[in-house]
Amino acid sequence: MGKILSIKDLSVRVARKRILENINLEIDEGEVFALIGPNGCGKTTLAYSIMGIPTIKVEKGKIIFQGKDITRLSVEKRARLGIALAFQNPPPLEGILLKYLLQLIGKKKVEFDLVSHLLEREVNVGFSGGEKKISELIQIISMKPKLAILDEIDSGLDIKKLEKVIRLIERELIQQGSSVILITHRPDILRKLKPQRVGVMLDGKIICISLEWKKVWKSIKRWGYEGCRRCKLLVRRS
Repeated sequence: MGKILSIKDLSVRVARKRILENINLEIDEGEVFALIGPNGCGKTTLAYSIMGIPTIKVEKGKIIFQGKDITRLSVEKRARLGIALAFQNPPPLEGILLKYLLQLIGKKKVEFDLVSHLLEREVNVGFSGGEKKISELIQIISMKPKLAILDEIDSGLDIKKLEKVIRLIERELIQQGSSVILITHRPDILRKLKPQRVGVMLDGKIICISLEWKKVWKSIKRWGYEGCRRCKLLVRRS
């Protein structure tokens, strides 16, 4: 199994503030990788960096996708290569009906039952938080991505909708061979999707990558993210 994504010594800033520092991360083809950490630690900034959002300025380092250096490529070019991002807070797109956007994407037909009541409405205009998340996921699936970055796709969803979202991710992304970076604060979605690895981010750095997300989550539940910080300090001293 090859590497679909390699991030090497990446440091980025937003405006004049450095947000990420010396990020190193590799994602395998077909892997589900979970990224967790407290609010404001840099998870969304990392997602934006991979997608090439213009507000992110790379100070140093490289982003390699399927062997190609994409560090300076535009969002459009990265999307055409097969990278897709579900935003944590999707913006409204006035004047564009959801059904037309899905037709425009059009790489893969998707069941519209979860968004059938939204198809005749402008994208994200007046949508609830949960409706935005489901709409984003349907758009991502329609793109048939090689790498899907799901930034808190589970937030704002009740249990029934979360179950449907999980089934969609399993059936339409994971089982179809897409690699997935899952940014989340909820252990229930991890129990269902069973990531191969989990990374913990603190203060703009990935301080831990583990094959056992259950142990990591149990530790965080008991000790909080400060426990991760102390653990990292112990590693450095040893």
